[in-house]
Formats: sequence, structure tokens, C-alpha cells
Amino acid sequence: MGRLKLVDELKTILAPERVVTNRTVLEQHARGESFDEAALPDVVVYPESTQEVAEILKYATENRVAVTPVAVNSSLEGHTVPLLGGISLDLTRLDRILEFRPEDLLVVAQPGVTYPQLNKYVRRSGLFFPVDPGAHASLGGMIATNASGTAAVRYGVTGDYVLALEVVLPTGEVIRTGSRARKSSSGYDLTRLYCGSEGTLGVITEVTLRLSGLPEAASAARVPFSDAESATTFVTNLIQAGVPVARCELVDANSIRVVNAHQGTRFPEEMTIFLEFHGNPPGVAADLRLAEKLARDSGALLFESSSDVKERERLWEARHNMFYAAVAANPGKRNITSDVAVPISKLPVAVSKALCAHRDSGLNGYLVGHVGDGNFHIVTFFDGDDELAKVEQLNHQMVTFALSIGGTSTGEHGVGVRKLKYMELEHGGSLELMKRIKRSFDPHTVMNPGKKIPGVN
Repeated sequence: MGRLKLVDELKTILAPERVVTNRTVLEQHARGESFDEAALPDVVVYPESTQEVAEILKYATENRVAVTPVAVNSSLEGHTVPLLGGISLDLTRLDRILEFRPEDLLVVAQPGVTYPQLNKYVRRSGLFFPVDPGAHASLGGMIATNASGTAAVRYGVTGDYVLALEVVLPTGEVIRTGSRARKSSSGYDLTRLYCGSEGTLGVITEVTLRLSGLPEAASAARVPFSDAESATTFVTNLIQAGVPVARCELVDANSIRVVNAHQGTRFPEEMTIFLEFHGNPPGVAADLRLAEKLARDSGALLFESSSDVKERERLWEARHNMFYAAVAANPGKRNITSDVAVPISKLPVAVSKALCAHRDSGLNGYLVGHVGDGNFHIVTFFDGDDELAKVEQLNHQMVTFALSIGGTSTGEHGVGVRKLKYMELEHGGSLELMKRIKRSFDPHTVMNPGKKIPGVN
């Protein structure tokens, strides 16, 4: 179908000003973060209701036009790149909180709402949505990748909080999955199927989430170590001891260095574990004492803790801005962010092996990890195709080693484009069943083609 015809026909579905072909807007929708293989969509559309999404998808399926859903566009594996052009379906205007039921600890929202916006809205009732991926991600994107983040070790991942969904299928049919009950044994669990589906099975237009109570007390700690093995051994011991840590983050010395320069902080430039504990005051104090003992037994250089709110916010702001600090420290360079997860007991060897390989490569790499659940990342900066080949080889080594020790190719970023080549190695015969599911939902492959599941285009 010609682009002009596509645009003209979409303008019969949406108001003309919400069907955009401006070059700048197209380029903004051509790629996400940490993935520079851009592809321009033919058009960007801005629906404002479920019905408009349904009409767009029905039209796209009937005319075999690719659709790539997008909102905040903070994905790291190329999920939002419109590989085949077509329609970039921007959901940022579906941004309302529709219903809040604090007595049931749940909220109903549209997919364009970001998790910080949601937490600001519900906090007045003593509740919060505890999944914290760092970027100001949208709820729809978090569900699509089953995002986790810094608090996953205590609170779990996005899918653990999704009670029900409204989804538009590629045909334009609108379905609802799940209910407001906390558990169910009824039917197949389609709600969980959509958690992590990366926009390949339909478009989420409404989500019902359960919430958690804000903790009575919280305290954060910063624990530097001389090397990665000591730091990750401490984390393993901490988890195995049953300490209910709420956040457990590993940041390497290189990352601390660029954060200090970017944020104006003065953290010691050492391999550092950042911790946070939630509970009542006596419980948090007891958790801190046990954590400090385990840390010192593992060779910690220091153990500093604080319950001051501003100090905790400063610490986690530094952690969340690490990626942007690294970008600022490497002007003009491209970057790729790795993402693997391994069993807790294998974390020391996996992290040490990855860091050693990056040091030997001579490239600038920055390690951060939600190591309380075995998930870690290295952001690598490079120039030119020769260095890109080095980065790809480093990431390949990380992924294949993680798989060889019972881990996964992606703990939270998702498959997108970059991890497609590992799907058969990781899933074996079950990959064929996944392909059948994709074909059943989307036989004409209009939904985010070229992502998540290889070999279905």
C-alpha cells in the first residue's frame, strides 16, 4: 500500500492532526534507547480511546500494514523499532487513571500512564506500585516486557501485579482477561500470556493492578567492596540467610565514577552494593544489623546506612541516572546494554567473568545489576563497526554462559530484536508452541513484526 493512501485512510479513522508524517516525529519513533538500528515508520498515529485502537488494528489487519505499539519509548532491545515501516501506534494519550479502589488495593489505568505518575496518585492512600524499572516507563510498556527493576528481589515483577487487562486483538476485537480477584483457577491465564508479549499479540488499552502498602519504615545502606566476587558473594549470603531485603543493587567502580561526575556526588569509587530494607522500625534495624555482619564477613570495606528520606532518594537517584551519566561521559559514542539473569549461587562467577572479558576488550563498560534476583547488565560504549563486533561478541559470551549455567538470555529487558537469535537455544522444542500461539493470535503478522519470536514473519 502506498504511503499517501495509508495516511489518507487513517485520517478517516482519527482526526487528521493525530495522523502525523512530520519527519522529526517519524525519527523520534524510529528507535528506542540503547539500540541504534533505526527504521522510520510511514506514519505515527495518536489514538485516544480503545475504540480508536480497535479501528486502527482492524484496518491494519485487513490491509496487511505493520503496527508497532509505543509509549514512553524507553525500551532497550529494539521493541519499538518499526522494522517494516507501517504504523507507529503511539499510546501516550491513553494516559488516564480510570478508577482507584484503595479498599481493594487496586487501580485501573490506561497504558500511557507512567509508574511514577501512578505512585504519585495513589500515595495519599498509603499505597504504592512497587515495580521500579528506573526509566519513567509506561504501564503498557512495563507489562509488554514484564519489567522488574530495583525492588524485584522483595516485591516481584510487573506480571505479579496485573489482575486484569483490556486488550485489542489484531482483528480489532476487544477482549478482557482476568478479574479483580486476587487469584483464580478459571480458564487459561491469558493475562499472564500478555505479560511479556512485547506487543506481538495485541495492544493493551487498560490494566487493573494490585497495589502494596507503603512500608512503615525504610532504611538504605551503601556497602563498598574491593572486587566483584566479594560483593556478589555477600549478596548470595544475604539472600540465602533469608534477610528480607527490598532492593539489592550492584554498581561497579566505573559506574560510580561517572555518576559522581554527572550528579555531583562523592561516593567512593569502589564496587558497591546498594541496599534498602522495608518494614517496621525494629524489624528494619534487625535486618541492618544482620546485613552488616554478613557484609563484614564477606570483606566489606565499609557499611553506611541511613533512614533519612532525602539521603535514600539521593542514593537511588544516583543509581537510576547511571545510564544517562555513562552516556554523558561518552559523547558521540553508541552503546548497547546487556541483560542476563542467572541462579543466585552462580552470580559471583557470572559477574566476574563478564567484567574480566570487558576489561580485556579495552571498551568502556559499566556494570549495574538487580543482583538480589541474579539479574545484571553491562552498558558498553563503542565507535565504529570493528568495536561493534567486539561488543556483540562480549554480549554473546555473556548470554551463552548464562544459559549454560541455567540462566536466561534476558531477565527484564525482553527479547525485542537483539535476543531473537538465542530463543531456540534457550527454549528448544517449546519455541514451536510459541510460534503457534503467535500465528493463532496474529495470522497475518501485523503486530510488531520481527520481534519476540523468530521465524513467524
